[in-house]
Amino acid sequence: MKFRPLHDRVVVRRLAAEEKTVGGIIIPDTAKEKPQEGEIVAVGPGVRDEAGTLQPLDVQAGDRVLFGKWSGTEVKLDGEELIIMKESDVMGVIEGKPSKIKKVA
Repeated sequence: MKFRPLHDRVVVRRLAAEEKTVGGIIIPDTAKEKPQEGEIVAVGPGVRDEAGTLQPLDVQAGDRVLFGKWSGTEVKLDGEELIIMKESDVMGVIEGKPSKIKKVA
């Protein structure tokens, strides 16, 4: 199944951080918070301004982004947990070499 978000919405796949602290302490699942980092899976075409011109989004599929703790709506598509949110809920794009991050199953 293909999913295409509308207007200024984006689909984000949440990424999980390391399961250990820097000191080597393993964090149990019950103590973990949901990560606020993700990868953009799909983006909408953009939003129209007052003149009717389509304004494209600043993010694109494949970007690693940070978003708010309570941002978006969690959905399950094809057995995968994703988040649909407005582009304005995205705080910023993470650039550079990715750290050791795993996708949340």
